[in-house]
Amino acid sequence: MPATHEVFNQVPPLEHDVAADPALAEAVGRTEASWVVDELHELGRLAGSERVQEWSRLVNENEPVLRTHDRYGHRIDEVEFHPHWHDLMNVAVSHGLQAAPWRDERPGAHAARAAKFYVWSQSEAGHTCPISMTYAAVPALRANPELAERYEPLLASTEYDFGLREPGTKRGLIAGMSMTEKQGGSDVRANTTAARPAGDGSYRLVGHKWFTSAPMSDLFLTLAQAPGGLSCFLLPRVLPDGSRNPIRLQRLKDKLGNRSNASSEIEYDDAVGWLVGEEGRGVRTIIEMVNNTRLDCALGSASGMRLGAVRAVHHATHRHAFGKALVDQPLMANVLADLVLEAEAAVAASMRLAAAGDRRDDEQEQAFRRLGLAVTKYWVCKRAPMHAAEALECFGGNGYVEESGMPRLYREAPLMSIWEGSGNVAALDALRAMGRQPESVAAFFAEVELAAGGDARLDDAVDRLKKDLSDVDDLEFRARRVVESMALVLQGSLLVRHAPRAVADAFCGTRFGGDWGVAFGTLPAGTDTSAIIARARV
Repeated sequence: MPATHEVFNQVPPLEHDVAADPALAEAVGRTEASWVVDELHELGRLAGSERVQEWSRLVNENEPVLRTHDRYGHRIDEVEFHPHWHDLMNVAVSHGLQAAPWRDERPGAHAARAAKFYVWSQSEAGHTCPISMTYAAVPALRANPELAERYEPLLASTEYDFGLREPGTKRGLIAGMSMTEKQGGSDVRANTTAARPAGDGSYRLVGHKWFTSAPMSDLFLTLAQAPGGLSCFLLPRVLPDGSRNPIRLQRLKDKLGNRSNASSEIEYDDAVGWLVGEEGRGVRTIIEMVNNTRLDCALGSASGMRLGAVRAVHHATHRHAFGKALVDQPLMANVLADLVLEAEAAVAASMRLAAAGDRRDDEQEQAFRRLGLAVTKYWVCKRAPMHAAEALECFGGNGYVEESGMPRLYREAPLMSIWEGSGNVAALDALRAMGRQPESVAAFFAEVELAAGGDARLDDAVDRLKKDLSDVDDLEFRARRVVESMALVLQGSLLVRHAPRAVADAFCGTRFGGDWGVAFGTLPAGTDTSAIIARARV
């Protein structure tokens, strides 16, 4: 009898060095972090290995479980994870992705960390949430020098030490954040959690938090209403005397994606916290943390786009239809090249902003970073879900099946556009930066105009943007359009200055020249798709 299940025309497994990414290599080369290249490839080979891909599958199929009580009825408020979650966390921490750059005196430490975060995020996105928050917590914590002195060395430690113990007894710490409440969401000034002075230098907090990221963390930064107004506090899960702080985990959120990571609702039941910064200045204290996590949102989205593009190109290279490989079909090549363009523009902008983080004494760089982060967070994170959907479609029905890994990438993509402020919040924050720090606008255009004369279409787009910004009528209504234009001219400027001609020309011709449709895969005739696709081939 003839065989009914002969397997052919299937795509081989994708194992590769994730760091073998021309756009990333070029971006790192423009920073002071060239010393990180060997470590990047070490991480990249691990991230793209069959072993770590299996870790990723298992931690997403075996989600965290909340244990509120032990078998005897004692309240324990523990979250139980699959063992490979801890393997992923250990790799991230041992490579300093959490907070090591704050204690690393080498030039380019923050850019190096950003590149490693981008590479390792392609292994599994969920566990990078607590990694990102730990990184972002350090500059906020420095508003209380005593707390920073006590905890910063442990937050920056490259030892992963999981377990519910007094923070000072551990070899390394992870930090979370607990900001939003059910009635306010992004409007944290509407928070009702109350903090009252206890008379011993600490405060007692009472309230309910709607989203607490990474509830298994050792420390949390949170916002609460003190007598002097909305303020920032640090709360440990275990108090200095070894007793448990009354931070009650009520339930874990049942989320669209990010399912390997626990997100929870919590109650502060007279929980002990210490003031970070001044009373009434909670938002100002926490803003540096927000800016750093926004950078990681952009890096995470860029990472997902790169992964989607590489997977799509790999599939199309090995899958045949209608007599030839999919990658050789002109229309598929159009789609793939467009996906690669979007990913390369995202990593170029994200890494440029990461490099600005290493120049904290340069006022112009910091002004550029303040505005550039808002516009890049808005646009790159907004593009990620569309990119993931198109990459999935390149697989056809195979991409709709969980075993392909594409549904997980698709479910993960919308998160970064919501986390640390949804699209409207990010766009309005860009307007706020321009209004409160006019020097940020000058710094932004100084950066963009480094490419002046390199492409007439980009030059025209910059001129149009300046006219849009000079018209203040209905600016809030037009915020998304204006911020989108800002993000695109920043990306275009970087590509014109640094990317291969095929990449820069295709980007400017489509994003500025008007020779582009609405969906991905509408690049104009004459685009050198082969040269662009080659940059995402394994």
